Amino acid sequence: MDEIDNRILRELQKDGRIPNNVLAEKVGLSPSPCLRRVKQLEESGAIDRYVAIINPVTLGLNLSIFVRIWLDSQGEETVEHFCREIRLLPEVVECHLMVGDCDFLLRVVAADLNAYRQFQIKHLARIKGVQSMKTELPMQTIKHTTELPIR
Repeated sequence: MDEIDNRILRELQKDGRIPNNVLAEKVGLSPSPCLRRVKQLEESGAIDRYVAIINPVTLGLNLSIFVRIWLDSQGEETVEHFCREIRLLPEVVECHLMVGDCDFLLRVVAADLNAYRQFQIKHLARIKGVQSMKTELPMQTIKHTTELPIR
């Protein structure tokens, strides 16, 4: 990857639907070589996929909640079972296996605290192997981006 590839990636992170001729102009290429480079970036896996980023509030998902999870065992079977169950829950938009105090950190979206509480009772607390959980409710989002720091 060179500087032109980096420029292409920076532009595509801002607008994945940018027309190729506009992208080419912004990165200093003619359209054909630009399209070729984009295809190479896709094939190499540097570009994983294209998505629409949806404003959760427009869907009534007004809360983003962080949940720390402790399992009763860190054995492979317990961890794999938890991962399988979490993948089935669309309310969980991020799940991270952690090193440190807790076993997993989740980001969950919900309409309000009552909806989250129901989700916690009916889904999270029922996953076999969950020993305990702590919910963290952010007061304000200071920064939220999908753009990676490409230099």
